[in-house]
Amino acid sequence: MGTVTPFPLPTGRQPSQIGFERVELTRILDLYGRMVAAGHWRDYAIEFSRDAAIFAAFRRATERPEIRIEKRPDLRNRQGMWALVNEQGMVLKRGHELGPVLAPVERRLMKLIEE
Repeated sequence: MGTVTPFPLPTGRQPSQIGFERVELTRILDLYGRMVAAGHWRDYAIEFSRDAAIFAAFRRATERPEIRIEKRPDLRNRQGMWALVNEQGMVLKRGHELGPVLAPVERRLMKLIEE
């Protein structure tokens, strides 16, 4: 009863957009919630496109995002499909798994809580 079967795509055809899986989005939103509770972030945005799914976190709604968490499945076999990008667009961390890519933000959260 609880099994969800994905709709099959024709072979050789890419999905029309990339998205986050429930476990991935839960992990990202958990981190976001802790950063909001620490008083650091106040807003977020999610973008789904043909190439990537992007979660952006903002200190204030009128600024550029402080960080972006990007999922690009095309890079899965090369550098890893996950990337942490800073406000200037520089890639801070890239990897095959979400946990290690989020580690720098979680370390910053620990510093915010200690202060």
